[in-house]
Amino acid sequence: MTVLLPLVVSLPCVYWMQGTETRATLAAAAIEQLCVAPERADAWRAAGFTVTPLSEAELASREALPSPGIAPRAGLASPTRSPWIVASGWRVTRHPGTKYVYDVPAGKAALAAAEAFAYGADAVLKIDPVDLGTLGRMLTFLAALPAVDLPTVSDVAIVDDGSGLTGEVMNLLARRNLLFQAVQAPSPRFPLNIRIGTPEYPREDAADPSGFALKIRGQLTDERRTLRVYGSEVVICRLTGDAGRARLHLINYGGREIEGLRIRLRGIYGGGEAHVAGVGRLSLEDQVVAGGATEFSVPRITTYAVIDLEASR
Repeated sequence: MTVLLPLVVSLPCVYWMQGTETRATLAAAAIEQLCVAPERADAWRAAGFTVTPLSEAELASREALPSPGIAPRAGLASPTRSPWIVASGWRVTRHPGTKYVYDVPAGKAALAAAEAFAYGADAVLKIDPVDLGTLGRMLTFLAALPAVDLPTVSDVAIVDDGSGLTGEVMNLLARRNLLFQAVQAPSPRFPLNIRIGTPEYPREDAADPSGFALKIRGQLTDERRTLRVYGSEVVICRLTGDAGRARLHLINYGGREIEGLRIRLRGIYGGGEAHVAGVGRLSLEDQVVAGGATEFSVPRITTYAVIDLEASR
């Protein structure tokens, strides 16, 4: 059983500390919206930009999110080990109303923008100016996506006690594309309600979040999972949908393009298309419907892609 929740999607805002003498550089990168210090807002508006005033105090009050991507782990380098993904979608899922800020190094701005957009986060981006071009192209892509207002799909509920342990479990579930909702109390709407510290889900088990995530997967079963991803350990998904259609967000944290990623969605869908950042529209390949589910391959994924599907009637 899936449970649907509203998702609000907005573009992240670029925090810009330089003066209007840089307006040509921003315009060349197709950056049109800025967050700036209040005393600079009028000047930037006069220069033709859409501006949100943001004081240093307001910026400091936002929750800082880590730079997304693959993190090296000292002493764990091995071709057989799973990559350690730094991703914050689970944080937004846990606290959807929170305001966030990314302070990202060179090379990470576009990925941070895609992550924030996919999860509908109210996010401000502090970036290295060298990323203006790649960020501008990503923001242009995001702004051009067909407008779709669909609720979020979840398979399991996690009773959130606010602890770091529960947060790390959410992190590992998200990395394994096990769709969850954070709740304050168990709900019969979900096939699984996970409350850490109960006899069924003791804290000792949760202390190994990776093993705990595998336990949840086993209890849910792969057949009941709404979403399965084959062929990559560095793509994290966000699924939205209703009875008539679905939108699947694919975020590639690995830094390299992926070809032929295979997706399985529970439900019967007809034709669909992929909107791929930096590429454009692509048709889905090898689409098969069997056992109450739809499988297809995405020919190419860069940093970010969105898949739109229509339910068969």
